[in-house]
Amino acid sequence: MHWITIDAHDTANPVLMNANLKNDALTDASLIQCGQRVLSVEIQALHAVQSRIGAEFAQACRLLLQCQGRVICTGMGKSGHIATKIAATLASTGTPAFFVHPGEASHGDLGMITDADVVLALSNSGETEELLMILPVLKRQGNVLISLTGKPGSSLANAADVHLDVSVPEEACPLGLAPTSSTTAALVMGDALAVSLLEARGFTADDFARSHPAGALGRRLLLHISDIMHAGSEVPRVGINATASEALVEMSRKRLGMTAIVDAEDRLLGVFTDGDLRRALDDAQLDLRNTPVKQLMAHSPKTISADALAVEAAHLMEQYKINALVVVDDEKHVVGALNIHDLLRARVV
Repeated sequence: MHWITIDAHDTANPVLMNANLKNDALTDASLIQCGQRVLSVEIQALHAVQSRIGAEFAQACRLLLQCQGRVICTGMGKSGHIATKIAATLASTGTPAFFVHPGEASHGDLGMITDADVVLALSNSGETEELLMILPVLKRQGNVLISLTGKPGSSLANAADVHLDVSVPEEACPLGLAPTSSTTAALVMGDALAVSLLEARGFTADDFARSHPAGALGRRLLLHISDIMHAGSEVPRVGINATASEALVEMSRKRLGMTAIVDAEDRLLGVFTDGDLRRALDDAQLDLRNTPVKQLMAHSPKTISADALAVEAAHLMEQYKINALVVVDDEKHVVGALNIHDLLRARVV
């Protein structure tokens, strides 16, 4: 066996010489210019697609709104990646959808598609073999077919019940080979469909939060006080006749930075907080062991109900510069308590 070695500094090597010339020609200005050109080409492509949104788009929206099953998004290669994202966007905005790989569809995954489903097929050429192969089965099953292609006269476009033209003047790739403008156009058309359906259905922020329970919006719109509050024996409370020192012991034991002051029926009368304690300590004449806590407590504390959103507690704490809240029912009975640390743990703030 003979080994051939190449000296990295061999300027006679044409491949290395070409690479060195390209690297030498690179400047920040040329890179910035290239990036700006790509965006300009793709923006022009979107303007072209925007001008074609008309009756076919409205018809596609109506077919999707009438769908009794799910929207099946499908496509090969880069179109498949775009179809996957469109399916995710539809699903998160009120239109049940998922992606089916056309290559796998002809090997068993067609069983995922029922006759109640609408198929949204993407192909820039409109001649993707894997898609065309499953069309007869979909047609026999009675599926509505909506196609997004860059070729209005293609086989996929002609077979569709509705065709959406996402053709672009040019790709951003200087070779005209890598899908760039065309995939952007298809993605934006998918967004246009999803948002139009969202508005048509009256989809709200609460609806969005239900499909995003782990996200920041979901936590803000779905998490209630009852989900994070301390309840039962964990709630700091003392009777109206307790001394300040007894209230301090209860505060220390429950570690919420305050204690509720209640009557015999557990109705809230006031709150004694760390701040009240600090102010009391400024009075050298005050004997905490013998001073009734009712002399030091806040008589009209801010409260919140258990069915309120956790984000409302955050707003109250921020507005009134407090760190804890007592949770009460309609008759002012103490049912719970929480502080800023509970909101932080729940990632509400």
